[in-house]
Amino acid sequence: MLSQPWYHGNITRSTAEDLLSKAARDGSFLLRDSESIQGAYALCVLYQNCVYTYRILPNEERKLSVQASEGVPIRFFVVLADLVEAYYSPNMGLVTHLQFPVQKEEEPEEEPDPVTYPPQLPPRNFSAVLPANDSKESHVGESRYPEQACASLTETYLQRLQHVDMTNLPEEHQKSIQDYFLNSLCIDAEQVQNGNPNLPHLKKLIMGICKHLNSEISRTLPTLEAFQRTLDQQLSPGIGRLRSQVSADSGQSISFRLEQLTKLLYSIEEKAKTAVFESVGYDAGHRRSLIPPITFEVKSESLGLTTKMFLKVDVESGKIFFKKSKDGPEDKFFVHNKILQLVKSQKVGKLVIVVETEKEKTIRKEFIFDDTKKREGFCQLLQQMKNKHSDKPEPDMITVFVGTWNMGNASPPHQIASWFQCKGQGKTRDDTTNHIPHDIYVIGTQEDPLGEKEWMDTLKNALRGTTNISFKQIAIQTLWNIRIVVLAKPEHENRISHIFSDSVKTGIANALGNKGAVGVSFMFNGTSFGFVNSHLTSGSEKKIRRNQNYVSILRFLNLGDKKLNPFDITHRFTHLFWLGDLNYRIDMPSTEAENIVTKIKQQQYQELLCRDQLTMERGEGKVFLHYDEEDITFAPTYRFERDTRERYAYTKAKATGTKYNLPSWCDRVLRKSYPLAHVSCQSYGCTNDIMSSDHSPVFATFEVGVASQFVSKQDPNSVSQGGIKFMNCIATLMTKSKTKFFIEYHSTCLEKFVKSSEGENQEHSDGSIKVRFGNQVELIPIISDPEYLLDQHILLCIKSTDCDESYGEGCVALRAAENSYTEFQVALTHHGEQTGSLTGGIQLRTSEGKQTEKLYGESMFYKGWSYSMPPRSSSGGGGGAAGHMGKDQTHGNMSPKRSGYDGNSVRSPTGKTSDNVGEDGKPTEMFDNPLYGSMGKPAGGRGAGATGVGGAGAGGGAKDHLTPPDPIFSFSKPCDPDSERPPVPTPRNRSYTCSETKPQAPASTGTAASLHQQSYTKNPVKPSRSEGGTVLMANRPPLPFKSRPGQVDATPTKPRDYRDTAELPSKPRPPRPIQPLPKEAPRESNQNTKMGRSVK
Repeated sequence: MLSQPWYHGNITRSTAEDLLSKAARDGSFLLRDSESIQGAYALCVLYQNCVYTYRILPNEERKLSVQASEGVPIRFFVVLADLVEAYYSPNMGLVTHLQFPVQKEEEPEEEPDPVTYPPQLPPRNFSAVLPANDSKESHVGESRYPEQACASLTETYLQRLQHVDMTNLPEEHQKSIQDYFLNSLCIDAEQVQNGNPNLPHLKKLIMGICKHLNSEISRTLPTLEAFQRTLDQQLSPGIGRLRSQVSADSGQSISFRLEQLTKLLYSIEEKAKTAVFESVGYDAGHRRSLIPPITFEVKSESLGLTTKMFLKVDVESGKIFFKKSKDGPEDKFFVHNKILQLVKSQKVGKLVIVVETEKEKTIRKEFIFDDTKKREGFCQLLQQMKNKHSDKPEPDMITVFVGTWNMGNASPPHQIASWFQCKGQGKTRDDTTNHIPHDIYVIGTQEDPLGEKEWMDTLKNALRGTTNISFKQIAIQTLWNIRIVVLAKPEHENRISHIFSDSVKTGIANALGNKGAVGVSFMFNGTSFGFVNSHLTSGSEKKIRRNQNYVSILRFLNLGDKKLNPFDITHRFTHLFWLGDLNYRIDMPSTEAENIVTKIKQQQYQELLCRDQLTMERGEGKVFLHYDEEDITFAPTYRFERDTRERYAYTKAKATGTKYNLPSWCDRVLRKSYPLAHVSCQSYGCTNDIMSSDHSPVFATFEVGVASQFVSKQDPNSVSQGGIKFMNCIATLMTKSKTKFFIEYHSTCLEKFVKSSEGENQEHSDGSIKVRFGNQVELIPIISDPEYLLDQHILLCIKSTDCDESYGEGCVALRAAENSYTEFQVALTHHGEQTGSLTGGIQLRTSEGKQTEKLYGESMFYKGWSYSMPPRSSSGGGGGAAGHMGKDQTHGNMSPKRSGYDGNSVRSPTGKTSDNVGEDGKPTEMFDNPLYGSMGKPAGGRGAGATGVGGAGAGGGAKDHLTPPDPIFSFSKPCDPDSERPPVPTPRNRSYTCSETKPQAPASTGTAASLHQQSYTKNPVKPSRSEGGTVLMANRPPLPFKSRPGQVDATPTKPRDYRDTAELPSKPRPPRPIQPLPKEAPRESNQNTKMGRSVK
């Protein structure tokens, strides 16, 4: 079958359609592997410019049959060739009989990537031992091992043996090895062919070589076991006897006994370290005092005078000290819960700290830092202090370090701490944050020469040296020299579950592992994470092959929830990070090499980035569709001269001439998250001081929102049932397939996936199909509590009825429908390609429950999808869109304490009054809070004269600030309010942070009190690419909600625990009022929608 011209293997459905379209003749056909059923095939036939697909399924006897038209007798075939031959005849149940097989497109032969051998070794030549008529297909199904192959194998190893220095080996060992390759290797190979995989002659050789080692193991193991039992805190006689039996059993294989020996050594080392660490002040593997106090020199402005001051942040004690001199007294300080708000000015380095005094009055302290990086370091330390002293049982925001390094087959230097501290070029962290540890470290390497244990020890020691924490190994996966390691803080070990790892080869013929990918996935409480480390095909001219590598990894890397089979890894995780040596180059002629180096020295990166292959391929939608990458502000990380970062070695002499490897950004980190999931890039750059390889290590750090495990506190018998209703769904599919379609709905909040009814097709002249799904679909969630439900997402998959294959997948966030009926538009993708779009409406009904205050504001836009919402209330302190967030995220309200501002102030949407005028008399701009808690509890009512910052000015102005996007990702605005539509509830309290800007409207003349009483329109701030490259309506995407501390259980019944189920939901939310579903959903055909400006 493999040699048949019409069999195309595992090509994608869209590729098959393209090939048939090029054939352009009725009766053209091809066979491919089924995407939905393993071991099945898909017969694709072209007729009248449409592609018809028929499944070919095997039965229990492995006989094949075609699922054709009803009424046609089913015929069974043993081999595919007979089946295809039979369907050349007419009237076999196909739309037309098979006539013209479509052959595979010729692929250019791949040159193997260069492999580094020791310089003294001559190139290997096996042509003398290969048979002259060797055929790629001649070995399939042979019953005995071919003599030619055996001779080739023997000759290969004998040649290699000649280049190995064996002068120091015992003579008897040399003779044993040579004898095995000459005489016994072929015997073992024949036995494998006959079904015996034990390699008896190899075992005999190893036993002979390890004869003395075996007796030494028998002598050593009991001693190590006794030592280990001494270190054990609790002795178990049963375990001791069992170990003694293991050590005494010399009949076990050498490898098994060595494994026992190795495990014992690891165990002894770990137990000894633990005992020593605890004796010198370590707690659970890490020292109790982690972050030393750090002092910042700042300037303070008051009454027009500037004075020098010092701010000392003591994370461990939870205090910030205000001092007039560096060594001055520390009698003036504020505890962490008295720090209410940070106000970042757009002026460089300016920061206002709002604190609460003992008399519950608030004061504003204004400081100027030397630069914004110092200010960011100060804010990060305060955030670490809030995290450390938080009374919340589970974290709702963690930081993740992602690093990638092509090690160049060279051992790393002794010091690699700068990599984990994000020191070097690009977007880096301030030195004051050196000791702040991340929660999770993900390290990907390529051309890694070390063993797993050696590399793991290197990483743990480096992290222990910088953070004083003994990080726990979560996962490690290796494919040849490609490796990924995941480490986490010890306190997170029990929060991480459902760990999976896998690898995919993309080397020559997708059979060699010198190129490919390794991946790890896991759940952190209720949030799923995926990490992929890939090493793609090298060579400046091979970008198409790199794109193919990417698609292969997408399709065949098996990670995450196995119930999400219709979806590839781009849709299986809340957060997916893709890192590695992607090998995309600067697409410029080799004659420009010197010019490129000159521009790099002058840090003129933008012109070079415009010619970056990955940037161009992403811009054309060919690869990494809807992924995000932080702005690159560091020099190309390849190809350096080793042991220096001053020179690029871009030429290489070869037998065929000089080969150019232009300096390029080969090493990258990209990410993709579910809509409305919080993720923010904090740093992205490369090191300057790690020079053992021709690549520099790349680092990226992210602030990521996570959801808690959810245990419902409500009585399931008394709680009203929730509902998720989808209506008016219309899919536009870019396909020529002639079939019917339906929608599958998948989510962890559902007991099982749900299918819609078949849609009605309407073909368009541009070759696309519009499918209307008229019937409403109501999904019943397993829990209707809004605290849980609003953190969930629905994955949608458009499938065909003829072969049950996906034509596009997308994702909708339930938080989008938090307030009322909401319209959405989702870009559909399949195997990394844009395949269409899906529009529709969603209505969410939850049980009664009061939600916990959010830590972050809402983000209404996301690459590849959008939703529209009815306008919020424009009066008072309860409404309005939040301000736009820039690259420098604000760290805001930090305490739920009340403020003591008087009536001449502006009331924030939290209900707390907040002085909205800076010390220079200029009004401030309000932003959502990225730190903990709101600034105050909600006020009982709106005070007279109190104007909401998110009121008429902001609510109406936010929409006008949106910039138009790509037409593919157009974002619709809310429909006109319907009289029967439920009213929009007042949004729950949010915390806000000020950022000082000039007012949009001219300030009114008069007294200072009149300045305090007026409202100001927010100014837009250009969003960073770290937020998905889209305009954010309310700064960052939101973090999941949390339960209020000390919340009383609603019922004494036993709570339902989902920790061990596949759903892994989040933490409970208090109830809120039920919102009825609309009586009649608006139809697209007769509803005039109010379209807002679309946003890219």
